[in-house]
Amino acid sequence: MPVADFTASMDLLGTPDWQRSSSPAERRRWLSLLEDELGAGALGIGVLMGYAPRSDPDEYLALSRLAAAAHAPTFTHVRELIEADPRTPIDGSEELVRAAAEPGAAMHHCHVNSTSLRHIDRVLGLLDRSRAAGSRVTVEAYPYGTGSTAIGAFFLAPEKLAGLGITPSSLVLVDTGERIADEARLREVRAIDPGATCIVTFLDEADPFDRAHLHRALAYPDSIVASDAMPISWAASGGGTVYEQHEWPLPAGGHTHPRTAGTFAKSLRLMVLDSGTWSWVEAFRRCSFLPARVLDEVSSGMRGKGHLTIGADADVVVIDPTTLTDRATYADPTRPSRGVRELFVHGTRVVHAGEIVTDALPGRAVRGDA
Repeated sequence: MPVADFTASMDLLGTPDWQRSSSPAERRRWLSLLEDELGAGALGIGVLMGYAPRSDPDEYLALSRLAAAAHAPTFTHVRELIEADPRTPIDGSEELVRAAAEPGAAMHHCHVNSTSLRHIDRVLGLLDRSRAAGSRVTVEAYPYGTGSTAIGAFFLAPEKLAGLGITPSSLVLVDTGERIADEARLREVRAIDPGATCIVTFLDEADPFDRAHLHRALAYPDSIVASDAMPISWAASGGGTVYEQHEWPLPAGGHTHPRTAGTFAKSLRLMVLDSGTWSWVEAFRRCSFLPARVLDEVSSGMRGKGHLTIGADADVVVIDPTTLTDRATYADPTRPSRGVRELFVHGTRVVHAGEIVTDALPGRAVRGDA
């Protein structure tokens, strides 16, 4: 998604009308639009149920039926869990596995670590049963105890925070670094600038109990490593914010979540080097092979990716395991990771001897099969 479209969609969080259930005519129109986009080469359907969690669950089933008929995956930020709010129309993870079972859709559970919080064992058990029954359910996680979204999100309303086990001070505005002091300030910021990006601490990585929850999300069999990357912003010289930069490497002073730059190296550090939970082969499977397989059915162009064999795409990364580590921090979130020695995209070197080849632009768009 272009940055301008992303920021515009985040600003819409201050307009709750779109979060309601659709009328029958509206549902027919947006289902038709989705069908047209899939026919034009879209790779699947992304659904932000967590941002409209009071909408009619039947809408999600209708969307899943469309996805199943089109042989396209659905990528869902699930609506809130029953533990977070017993009034939810349906538990978010239960809704996803129901859609996988009834229409037979390929359902991808996005960033299970940050949507499941301290209920990860219950959610992973549910996914286990669904997969064992033959449903096509895939799942992803990232290795941080913090997430990032717009502060106007439904689930960040002051009255919702207790259900997530957090407080207003768990929220920090990305562009200014302000930690939200109290409920009054949270209501003020949500009213003035609902699209303002914030970092949300939902698990304390310094706490062994919370760290274990995060580890289980990453260690879950076939859990894919995914960054859930966010746009990067810079302070403009005359005031305001700039999102577009054409320099590479990126200029200093960018604001974002460190997962944007550090997710994969941190996952390898935590799960291979620090804990030995994954072998190197298993790590590459989760970072490369499994993500490509999610798209196999919808895009023949993905079938040559994620593995090394004759005829496969020439996308190759060479790492030095003795130096590999993430370096992105909350203070310097765009700092590149260390330890990637060589990187080839479609046979063209984009990292050489650990340095970015700034004039190499070999990437090509991947589209679904029409």
